[in-house]
Amino acid sequence: DREGVNNGIGIRTPMGVDAAYHGMEIQVLDHDAPIYKNLRVYQQHGSVYGIIPAKRVKFPPLGPWNVEEIRAVGDRITVTVNGEVILDGDIREACQGHNVAPDGGKKNPYTVDHRNHPGLFNASGHIGLLGHGAGIKFRNIRIKELPAAKTKK
Repeated sequence: DREGVNNGIGIRTPMGVDAAYHGMEIQVLDHDAPIYKNLRVYQQHGSVYGIIPAKRVKFPPLGPWNVEEIRAVGDRITVTVNGEVILDGDIREACQGHNVAPDGGKKNPYTVDHRNHPGLFNASGHIGLLGHGAGIKFRNIRIKELPAAKTKK
């Protein structure tokens, strides 16, 4: 509803932590706004923040509602916006199984943002609307529990 909104949808996240690192954050962002001209690809709308960049979607002008589906089955995350699949990837494959740096350091060479994401492989957790400022609205939120998928070890 307002240009430049920045938000996210946390999935499989414990309470009281930063979902982008201790769970998973699906980015919700008006990435075409001028203030985001230096945005990194893993910050684009629909991305699994810091892990899998989404295909850059072109949003209609402000006003009409957009429809988004986030599907998380095991390690496979799919994000569909207005009928177009913009992300379909495997979080474990994306970071070659290294959600944290193998040497225990703060710089992780296996993630796109080079940060540790200790909660990335959480099998369950909370769903959260991660407010980063005013201007975004959600409606008709539906949550459907899907059968658990087998995870690769």
